[in-house]
Amino acid sequence: MRSSIAFGTLLSAAVALAGCASTDYSNTQKGAAIGAVVGAVAGKATGNHKDKRLVIGAAVGALAGAAVGSYMDKQEKALNEELSGTGVKVVRDGDKLRLDIPAQLTFEVNRFDIRSNLYPVFNDIAKVLRDYEKTMLVVAGHTDDTGPYQYNMNLSQQRADSVKQYLVAQNVKAIRVETQGYGPNYPIVPNSSDANRSQNRRVEIHIEPIVE
Repeated sequence: MRSSIAFGTLLSAAVALAGCASTDYSNTQKGAAIGAVVGAVAGKATGNHKDKRLVIGAAVGALAGAAVGSYMDKQEKALNEELSGTGVKVVRDGDKLRLDIPAQLTFEVNRFDIRSNLYPVFNDIAKVLRDYEKTMLVVAGHTDDTGPYQYNMNLSQQRADSVKQYLVAQNVKAIRVETQGYGPNYPIVPNSSDANRSQNRRVEIHIEPIVE
């Protein structure tokens, strides 16, 4: 998946804003900047796939009108029920959902194979995704800013690919799933402490309804 020059410029500006650390840069401003980055990633994750959505819609069906909100309401409820107490966070943004999965729970340090004790969690995720198949998914891998940049880019992509492979093995249709490794480029909090870096090491599953 490749971003356009214009989109890349927008994200670069957002990242630069999120990275500011001057003494007069308020927490509110930081939150707004980081929110812009998260929103941009979410848009990139699912917003540029019109043709893909048409193909998926032809394969699994599509939603229309009021059915969209109701469908996503039910899927959100099912995910919250299945993932309660697992450490996976379900985030709602309009008619889109995002699963935030802490990488430290999912992977060993510098590895991209899913921890075996997390299989039941991904089984629960896959179950809901199978039940609500009128959606497309983008699995996004993220790292903190420690270590070589290209290494982190590769690791984040490998982790996203591992999650996709596991979901597909659990009978989530491969056509529905894309992956993207973002490395350290889009932190949700500044990489200013070990605690913050642990939050930035994550995998996200973006879920968007397929609409007519």
